[in-house]
Amino acid sequence: MSELQEPHRTLLETFLNYLTLERNFSGNTRVSYLNDLGRYLGWLQEVRVSPDEVVPGDIRKFIRELHDIGLETSSIARNISAIRSFHKFLLTERLAQSNPAENIHQPKQGRYLPSVLTVDEMAKVLEAPLRQHPPGKFLLRDKAMLEFLYATGVRVSELTGLTQQSLYLDAGFVRVFGKGSKERLVPIGESAAEWVKRYQEELRPHMAGPDAQDVLFLNSRGTGMSRMAAWNIVRQYTVLAGVEKPVSPHTFRHTFATHLLEGGADLRAVQEMLGHSSIIATQIYTHIDRSFIKEVHKTFHPRG
Repeated sequence: MSELQEPHRTLLETFLNYLTLERNFSGNTRVSYLNDLGRYLGWLQEVRVSPDEVVPGDIRKFIRELHDIGLETSSIARNISAIRSFHKFLLTERLAQSNPAENIHQPKQGRYLPSVLTVDEMAKVLEAPLRQHPPGKFLLRDKAMLEFLYATGVRVSELTGLTQQSLYLDAGFVRVFGKGSKERLVPIGESAAEWVKRYQEELRPHMAGPDAQDVLFLNSRGTGMSRMAAWNIVRQYTVLAGVEKPVSPHTFRHTFATHLLEGGADLRAVQEMLGHSSIIATQIYTHIDRSFIKEVHKTFHPRG
């Protein structure tokens, strides 16, 4: 999330004070709203949409991103509730002329089945940076980033927080710090490792600004990139590759897991690589695999 600027920060503080004084919300509820609406307003700031100009489509795009970064359905429902309360407040206080969240419904309980790329579609996306004419200024970074996402299945927050000292490329591993600062070692294939090395040697030294620290993937200002920046890079090359599915960094994570399981990988090994604390979270990918099998049966069986 971007650091909130004026007037977003003032608007959020005004709303939180309203919750505390007028609706007698507890401190824990206030913190929950602070986190959820801070993320929402940070996103609006990044996409350059003023809170009083939001339309329902903007909110749906944001909810889609919540799915893409891997939030549980219950957490997404809480975010939607906060957004609806916030926009109702803006309308009541005459800080906006309409309530764009009025008809935004809570997600259905149950498992969200993510979009997954085929092997061929993924290959096209991975090759897209090399097909740019003229070659992009950050070609090596973009290519290394796409290869890394698919090779490791990391979350976008894990990608943007990755440091160079966490790489053990010669050994074929990467040290990743996931949710709750839980550490895990994830294998990385030769192709991704080679592109990361090239980026480190040929481009990153020229990109790094004084505040880059040891962050691996840098933005054009020479500092660590945001999740939205990573999303934009993925989307750019998805469009260039001619893939029409909705694709985000989290799509790479889903595709990584699905391709491993379709290739015969052990479910618990995939759980370890994804950093899931429970195998139940990993089993969603077996559901994707079964839906694929069902579709094949329906298409090719004489009585499908």
